[in-house]
Amino acid sequence: MSTKKVLPVLFIVMFLVMVGFGIIIPVMPFLAEKVGGSPTELGLLMAVYSLMQLFFAPVWGRVSDRIGRKPVMVIGIAGLAISFFMMAMADSLWVLFAARIIGGILSSANMPTAMAYVADITTEEERSKGMGIIGAATGLGFIFGPAIGGIFSKSSLNIPFYIAGISSIITLILVMLILKESLPKEKRDQHTGQKESMWKSFQGPLIVMYLLQLFVTLSMSGLEATFAYFAAEKAGINTVHLGYIFMIMGFGSALVQGGLVGIMSKKFGEGKVIRIGIIVSAVGFLLILLSSDFWTAAIFLTIFALGNGVIRPALSSLLTKSSTHAHGKVTGLLSSFDSFGRIIGPPLGGWLFSLSIGLPYIAGAVLSVVALVLFQVYDSKTRNHKQAA
Repeated sequence: MSTKKVLPVLFIVMFLVMVGFGIIIPVMPFLAEKVGGSPTELGLLMAVYSLMQLFFAPVWGRVSDRIGRKPVMVIGIAGLAISFFMMAMADSLWVLFAARIIGGILSSANMPTAMAYVADITTEEERSKGMGIIGAATGLGFIFGPAIGGIFSKSSLNIPFYIAGISSIITLILVMLILKESLPKEKRDQHTGQKESMWKSFQGPLIVMYLLQLFVTLSMSGLEATFAYFAAEKAGINTVHLGYIFMIMGFGSALVQGGLVGIMSKKFGEGKVIRIGIIVSAVGFLLILLSSDFWTAAIFLTIFALGNGVIRPALSSLLTKSSTHAHGKVTGLLSSFDSFGRIIGPPLGGWLFSLSIGLPYIAGAVLSVVALVLFQVYDSKTRNHKQAA
């Protein structure tokens, strides 16, 4: 199967994975409350999933280097299905925690393996475009998933979880029947014989790239955690309008990742695209402070999302290009840093918001500047390594 035929299939797979994941987002707090959970326990319920992804994404990335991408994706999607059905039938808080832990451990295989799959099947010139398609699928899934979950939760809190589980089963069948393996056996064999630790990836300038992903996710998740309160206080925006704003933002980000990032990377290179993305994100953070009504909030948040949206695909492309093999190890570590940012970002953003409502966005702009400096350091170190070689 050619790259042009595989990427649409992978897009559908990741879209369905994220739709299933998104379906449960608006319903989870109410289900936790139904089985006796407190707000603190809900926070822990959300955090434990990201914590499992933090630890297990690099592991699954390495496993996919050894046994192939397809079986690991099957494990990841099956893990989602199991966790969704467990939550659908949960009658106590400990069952929800067990489901989130199992889901976090197994589903952490999905994103790094999908990115490694793209790295396997694309040329270096087309790499950013392929990574952007994965990002677009993720973004669109998060747009449609919560909307579906909200609609079906009106009948019963359990129905969205059953729908998410069924969606995961359909995705699993699609992967097993249609998606071809991207990593030939001869390439897997060379990874099996490698004994070095995954943490060896932190030697040299590559550590800067992982830290860059951490800062980008940290600032993004801080915004996500506080923007509803900020918009309500600064611009009088209610929850319905907030949903529209996030939908506009999501579509903008998906369009950029699905189309523009590939064109820009091909013309300017990933390095310049990352710089542009960081600068636009920083400007977006500062503009958000000026939000005064629905349209200004929607426009300024979308400007931020456009900048943020091009960074991850270009960063993933650049990282996988730095490794001629073991793409799963690289993408697994990248996903791990992404999860770490999502763990510490919301409480940090909430704490900054409690000090001053504009502080999370000022901090986001500052982190963007730090990320830009880090990338300049990476770029200069990479050039020095090339000159020394």
